[in-house]
Amino acid sequence: MKLPALLSLSCALLILAPVAGAQAQRVNRCTNAQGETVFTDRSCDAVGATARTPRGEPSVGNTGIYRAGCARRLSELTEQIRQAVSLQDVNRLSSIYLWGNVSNATANQIIGRLESVVRRPLVDIAPVYPSVAEPAEPLILPPDPDATAGSTGAAPAEVTLAAPSRPRPVGLRLEQTLGNSATPSRTVFGLRRQYGCFWITL
Repeated sequence: MKLPALLSLSCALLILAPVAGAQAQRVNRCTNAQGETVFTDRSCDAVGATARTPRGEPSVGNTGIYRAGCARRLSELTEQIRQAVSLQDVNRLSSIYLWGNVSNATANQIIGRLESVVRRPLVDIAPVYPSVAEPAEPLILPPDPDATAGSTGAAPAEVTLAAPSRPRPVGLRLEQTLGNSATPSRTVFGLRRQYGCFWITL
């Protein structure tokens, strides 16, 4: 190859390098044939997925949101988290994340955090409940003034208040360790119920 041609080729490579780097940094959110969310720096077509839910696929009402395989019960969501961490599969974990209107920059940050979660050994998953006020003391009622004769001196009536129902969990707490060490690590996912399914948030 002649020197002028070699110089031209080198210049072209230098010009294209930043463009290629910028494209590699872009993360595309795709939906595969199973309805799972896949994150890739390639085009969705290149990985056999689509950029949006195909027409005719099952959806919730008129929202157009694909929900095949989503967790209808909290136990199912917990099991999906366990499997994702066990397989160290960030795509599986991201498929149960409620993305909504997330920018590319924010999506990259979330993916980074989810990747950290699936790489750490899982010890336990526990529900997180909202803080509730302490139950009130039992209510003491005075004697009934309309009590029948001969019942004087009756002790005040004590009414036991019904115990409040157990609140629903608002999050899931993942207890993990850092690598092979015993150093504890904790991640708390928020819980959202949308489209008839449970989702996690950060």
